[in-house]
Amino acid sequence: MTTSNRHSDEVFIGGSWVRARSDERINVFNPASGLVIGTVPACGTDDVNRAVGAARVAFDSGAWSGLSSADRARHINRLADCLDARTAEMARMIIDESGMPAMIATSLHVTCGISFLRYFADLAGKFNFEEKRTTANANVLVRKLPVGVVAAIVPWNVPLLGALSKVAPALAAGCTVVLKPSPETPLSAYLLAEAAVEAGLPPGVLNVVAATLEGSKRLSSHPDVDMVGFTGSTSVGRTIAQTCATDFRRCALELGGNAAAIILEDAPTELIASGLGVTGMFNNGEACIAQRRVLAPRSRYDEIVAILAGVAKSLRVGDPHDPNTAIGPMITEAHRDRVLRFIQIGEGEGAKVMAGGGVPKGLGKGYFVEPTLLANVTNHMRVAREEIFGPVICVIPYDDLEEAIAITRDTEYGLSSSIWTANYARGEEIGRGIRVGSFYVNATLTIDADIPFGGFKHSGWGREFGTEGFSEYLEVQSLFVPKS
Repeated sequence: MTTSNRHSDEVFIGGSWVRARSDERINVFNPASGLVIGTVPACGTDDVNRAVGAARVAFDSGAWSGLSSADRARHINRLADCLDARTAEMARMIIDESGMPAMIATSLHVTCGISFLRYFADLAGKFNFEEKRTTANANVLVRKLPVGVVAAIVPWNVPLLGALSKVAPALAAGCTVVLKPSPETPLSAYLLAEAAVEAGLPPGVLNVVAATLEGSKRLSSHPDVDMVGFTGSTSVGRTIAQTCATDFRRCALELGGNAAAIILEDAPTELIASGLGVTGMFNNGEACIAQRRVLAPRSRYDEIVAILAGVAKSLRVGDPHDPNTAIGPMITEAHRDRVLRFIQIGEGEGAKVMAGGGVPKGLGKGYFVEPTLLANVTNHMRVAREEIFGPVICVIPYDDLEEAIAITRDTEYGLSSSIWTANYARGEEIGRGIRVGSFYVNATLTIDADIPFGGFKHSGWGREFGTEGFSEYLEVQSLFVPKS
């Protein structure tokens, strides 16, 4: 599949493009225009079974798991090279199918994703998969083994980035993978499969199927799947966890968030505007780590609201291919309407719209929402407690630091939060007391393949990235040999 031909009747199974057995098709819409830009098979149980079977054979035969870590690293680096050569094509595809702005499509969605492959290839090449230990009566070899066949289920808001966050460590560990892209954004996954062919990955090591709900359920419950790696909503993650628990199948879940950004009284104005104001709505606001709840000291509340409202009004909304566009469309019409309903709910609860609040003028086509700032929000309102997943920021006043910390903690989620201050040491001290997976001082987003990422509470299980993320895809075996 290329950017000029986005219609396919095939799925990628066992290293080849094969005709899908399902007659159902997924229409892929461009959210900026509402037009169909591609079609792929909507795979049911039969196609999922074939994909899992191919991955199982590739794993059990040792065609991948039996390679040396250095050989696997060379294959993975070749895959990264092939994706590098397709960077512009991948970026265009992601913009078209997800509506993410061009200003982040290459750097975040493509280049950063490719860096995951290179990081885990390097890690695999130097990782200590075997360690010698001794007991009173035996020499023991502690071995790190690949977990097996991995089902990688990824979301539409980071279609390639989310895929490679799972594919890279899984392949580096020696696992084989069945990748299930989101039905909203399957086209970039097809380009990834094309790159896998070019890179010469052995058959069955990576398989790609865009599945129906029935097919997805089969994938997460398939007896030949050893692990499910999932990024998405907490509700779906809970279902996957329950399914995996039935068969004691391992799962790693990166789920929802409801981050709070605490602005201290000493935070510089320019930091609030250029840092929190802009990055708080990055990725069209469709991000689990978005710092949606901005906690402002009451002594500076009106000032901070004015700053953030000014930033929201300045953000350009429109064609995501335009390099000056900061906010593209929501992923679907239904999701746009959901975001707009949340804004109305907020107003009904007493919040005041200080910027945005509706559909931008002149953008009749597509699923656009104005960058929106809500003031007079309390942490008991639905707009503060639920994940809106759009360009909407809520500003909540607080009287003292203890109250701000209490508000930050008052959520079922624990993915990320941040603090904005002129005193780094104080920010770090406060961060030590907040139970979230990532805490940022004067920042809201740092993705680095060497730094573990994941959440507490309802934000998930396990970690991605770093040696911690790599270990999710490894089992431990202790091999005892009697001392002579």
